[in-house]
Amino acid sequence: MATEVELVGDALKLPGQVRVTFIRTLRLPETGTYPLPPGLGSFPLRRVADYPETVPEQWRERGGVMLPVYQREAMWLRFSAHAPAALKVGVGKVCAISGKPWSDTLVGKPQNYVPLPQQPWLDGINSGKGTVRQFVAMPLGLGATVEGQVTGSEQWGGIQVAVHTLTETARAAWEAEQRARSARPTPIAYGAVPPPAPAGAAPSPAYSAAPAHPGSVPTARKARAMGLGAGGTMRQEIYTDPRPVTDYRSEADGRIFVHLVSAAEWHEITGEPAPSTPVTAHSYAEHGLPWFDYYDSDAEDLSPSDDLAAVRPTGDWLTDEGHNPVPDQPLPVIQLGDKPVQDGKW
Repeated sequence: MATEVELVGDALKLPGQVRVTFIRTLRLPETGTYPLPPGLGSFPLRRVADYPETVPEQWRERGGVMLPVYQREAMWLRFSAHAPAALKVGVGKVCAISGKPWSDTLVGKPQNYVPLPQQPWLDGINSGKGTVRQFVAMPLGLGATVEGQVTGSEQWGGIQVAVHTLTETARAAWEAEQRARSARPTPIAYGAVPPPAPAGAAPSPAYSAAPAHPGSVPTARKARAMGLGAGGTMRQEIYTDPRPVTDYRSEADGRIFVHLVSAAEWHEITGEPAPSTPVTAHSYAEHGLPWFDYYDSDAEDLSPSDDLAAVRPTGDWLTDEGHNPVPDQPLPVIQLGDKPVQDGKW
């Protein structure tokens, strides 16, 4: 089946009007537990097929898109969807939700996807109860990535995303429910709404996740691929899907591979300068800038993955934590979503 995905500005637009944006952020210290770090702008995305003469041959065969990232730089993924959908996220060939090997099949137990639009973002691997370990870029070959630690091999690196939309029957039921809901007054729900695409952003031509034809190109250099390791811990719930897995199509409607390119190689491939290095958590806190907390009273947190809980932090390989110390002042936290009810004296 066709698995076309569009590039709209710096966001991936998958079938079902699902959007995925990759957000630059602070790298957390690897000790302590933190609120959600802020977004520092989106990573630029470029189609691999647009650079046939400069990308490594393996990347041309795999197709997809690429983004520039520094070693030990952190990121989070922002999602939006018009209708319910199941989105799988893979770090290399490992599911970031279940910790199991990447599978084309949608699985309910253990859940290997996040339910949209209920899950607005994902900042890391599902390694703890109500917490995640931050996505942090690492070069392949050290064994430090999640893929390397869970599978014992660093073959793929990068990130994979795949979306499964509702079946025709489930979609019809959902649309009927929406019509019934719109016919009666509803309270306003305050929460975090992802911003729309930049004004005037035109979609790039759709591309397929199937390997692109390499065409006539010179011999490419060896790929210096990167993957995602585990960084600091933050408070974030990954939600259990209230829908049965049978509500979704068994085959993915769209999937794509996202290559992580080192900052130096980004310039060699695209001719564009790489983004500047983001600030540390300590310097961010020194300026009194806000962090975030998100609470959804109607959602149930998914159990952590035993495989992902055993993943060691990247600092075990690259001991530069002295450059990213724990903030020594209180963190100003902004509450998003439903505020939990506080009990008082009575």
